[in-house]
Amino acid sequence: MIQAIIIDDEIDARKALKLTVEKHCPNISIEGVYATPEEGIKAIKEINPQLVFLDIQMPRMSGFDLLKQAPPLTFEVIFVTAYDQYAIKAVRFSALDYLLKPVDIDDLRLAVERAKERLGKKPNPYRYQSVFQNMQHHNGRIEKLAVPTTEGIDFYNVRDIICCIAEGSYTTLHVKDRSRQTISQNLKHFESILVDSGFCRVHHSSLINLDHIQKYIKGEGGYVIMTDDHRIDISRRKKDEFIKLLNKI
Repeated sequence: MIQAIIIDDEIDARKALKLTVEKHCPNISIEGVYATPEEGIKAIKEINPQLVFLDIQMPRMSGFDLLKQAPPLTFEVIFVTAYDQYAIKAVRFSALDYLLKPVDIDDLRLAVERAKERLGKKPNPYRYQSVFQNMQHHNGRIEKLAVPTTEGIDFYNVRDIICCIAEGSYTTLHVKDRSRQTISQNLKHFESILVDSGFCRVHHSSLINLDHIQKYIKGEGGYVIMTDDHRIDISRRKKDEFIKLLNKI
């Protein structure tokens, strides 16, 4: 049995989630339900839960702020939120689980199952640190990207990333200093968090930084030459979207 707590400032949301978990997740034992971040932090210290269902948007202190003040993050977290595009992007990029209110039963079961699998492995608190960093944005544009790794976190200045190239389920970052780094996350992860920061998916295998385009060569789809002289094809399906973005530069 997995010991869990719920932290959410909305009374109806707390009650609904507790009832749903108890009905559909028999391997989860809800040890407490808390209305404020302060109560939640105290409960984490006293109960030492294995799993925390954590609301992101709360008064005075967000769910992310709570985690910064919590003891060592040895527990699993399933974030619960109304739609917040920046929070969801950051959580998704760090390969963490979240549930949208009202909670879908199938999504809940899947998130709980993944949390259960992770509990059997060595915890990686760096995943949460990367969320904190990637939530920092200016008008939707992230300035520094934090990528969680098994050793810690790699940081990249977004303006220095020339392009991201898919390598199966991995992604290779081409950086301004001509270095390349392969990350164990697929291209869709990078697209979700960088698309509002001047990047465009121009091909199923390519995400480019528009600020690093050196030359665009027209054609059926055409192709671009990036500032590191890397040639990247533009797919016909992506061409119109690419041209629209190009005209805004």
